[in-house]
Amino acid sequence: MRADTADYRQLFLDAVPMMDSRAPVEFAAGAFPGVLNLPLMTDGERQKVGTCYKQHGQQAAIELGHRLVSGRTKEQRIQAWADFARAHPDGYLYCFRGGLRSQIVQQWLKDEAGIDYPRVIGGYKAMRGFLLETTRQATEQCAFLLVGGLTGTGKTEVIAALDNSLDLEGHANHRGSSFGKRATPQPAQIDFENRLAIDLLRKRAAGIGRFVLEDESRLVGTCSLPLELHQGMQQYPLVWLEDSFEGRVERILRDYVIDLCAEFVAVEGPEAGFAAFAARLTQSLANIVKRLGGERYQRLAAIMVQALAEQGEGHGVELHREWIVGLLREYYDPMYAYQRESKAGRIVFAGDQAAVLAYLRERATGTAGG
Repeated sequence: MRADTADYRQLFLDAVPMMDSRAPVEFAAGAFPGVLNLPLMTDGERQKVGTCYKQHGQQAAIELGHRLVSGRTKEQRIQAWADFARAHPDGYLYCFRGGLRSQIVQQWLKDEAGIDYPRVIGGYKAMRGFLLETTRQATEQCAFLLVGGLTGTGKTEVIAALDNSLDLEGHANHRGSSFGKRATPQPAQIDFENRLAIDLLRKRAAGIGRFVLEDESRLVGTCSLPLELHQGMQQYPLVWLEDSFEGRVERILRDYVIDLCAEFVAVEGPEAGFAAFAARLTQSLANIVKRLGGERYQRLAAIMVQALAEQGEGHGVELHREWIVGLLREYYDPMYAYQRESKAGRIVFAGDQAAVLAYLRERATGTAGG
């Protein structure tokens, strides 16, 4: 039998298959990418055992657990674990702290299915702690450069084109603005932090010591940046991305109208997808009504509603440009111009996409202080 492991670094570097035996409610609150939840107990069973533990102690709780998970229920769960173990002979199992639950799963697999399967020592809690430390160390030991710019300049495209970038919006499944929600939901906060940490771990293992990331606020949708990273972003040097006003309008039209509509249609089908897209777009504008002011909001909302009606009837997306132009000139550009002025002392380079990419690639090698 392979030995139990506490080599968390290698588990994440190699994307080793893992089976999480925690209850579904625990898994939903935070997990690791690609891990499969095959619980020892359901949420209800876990709650009963926990109550029993508090009232009558560990032995009584263990006995209750064995009564709850017995017979056909036990057989089905062991079968699911055995299927995973056979499909992933290089994998591991774990519970919250690497204690009783994973030990029971391990023992039942051996006794009932004849499978010796190793577990992760310290379980989820130890691996989570390792990833939090990974992020903390990276912020101390690596160099970071931010990409800023007006709305629609293509900052996401720059991030995607670099090998040494951290795609915060990608990890958060959100475009980072008031209109940034995608057709699919955002990850749980812990999942977002875990994805980011694993990305950092793998890129550092590949020799990357200088990272590029988009200049974000603390929140990317509902996902909050790790505190140490957000604090660092208040001081990191900044590259300012520029593009023509017309180019920015076209990019926003593509990203927030054409592509977002296609996302919703792919998820929900043509009719329901378009309706959900239209509702999302109008709600996104309504979310900033206080900052826009009543008159401006009413004017832009009327244009948006008409544009959506034309789009829904198959007459194209041309009219969407009108509310996009208005929103940029009257809201986003003045706000970003103020932000640029406040960060002017940190701007080390400014230029169009080609120039910014060339600048960033020249500085991709080396480590902090290099």
